[in-house]
Amino acid sequence: MMGAGFRSAALAVLLLSTVLSSASAQEQRRNQPGHFDFYVLSLSWSPSFCRDTEERGRNGGAQCSGRPYSFVVHGLWPQYERGFPSDCQVPAPRLGRNIMTSMLDLMPAPRLVFHEWDNHGTCSGLGPRAYFDLVRKAREAVKIPEIYTSPKATRVVSPDEVEEAFVKANPGLSRAGIAVTCGGTRLSEVRICMGKDLRFRDCAEVNHNACRRDKLNMPPVRGG
Repeated sequence: MMGAGFRSAALAVLLLSTVLSSASAQEQRRNQPGHFDFYVLSLSWSPSFCRDTEERGRNGGAQCSGRPYSFVVHGLWPQYERGFPSDCQVPAPRLGRNIMTSMLDLMPAPRLVFHEWDNHGTCSGLGPRAYFDLVRKAREAVKIPEIYTSPKATRVVSPDEVEEAFVKANPGLSRAGIAVTCGGTRLSEVRICMGKDLRFRDCAEVNHNACRRDKLNMPPVRGG
């Protein structure tokens, strides 16, 4: 007859084996193209990016040359429920210049387009054209609240009110599926979680990492 100590030890070994097996399966899944849970559409507030770039003494290129950019697409990022894959194919399949130029209306910096393909697009399991077509569809699925389309003066906002404005403008989007990020005292990005079918969905980790400041500045849109 087995003693209680033997049964406890056997149970402990079984539990450890289960945990290690699960961890191994998760590790094998990481950074495998197409193996992820959802997307994050990251919309960057271009005037903040340009201010930050200038303050660092850098050249923001065409994005910061006076054209009236407001929210631009930073990227469409495959995500796990915890963490995210990156650089899933090294070297990355070549991104044709014609595809890059076709995205400059949404992502107004060639280096950004190439970078997003290498770091995130290769994790989607899609080819370059299909991935950037999906980026465009994701952007088209999100309506920018009218008050943020072209402000002519600096706005002082809270992360909560920006989130609420996006939720009101986009039926199906919940406060648990969006996060506002900040760089210093400026609004940096609005990140919106979407399923692989581009339907809005909740995302606990992304939401948890949102900006916690009470107030943020949104510099005005440039040019006109």
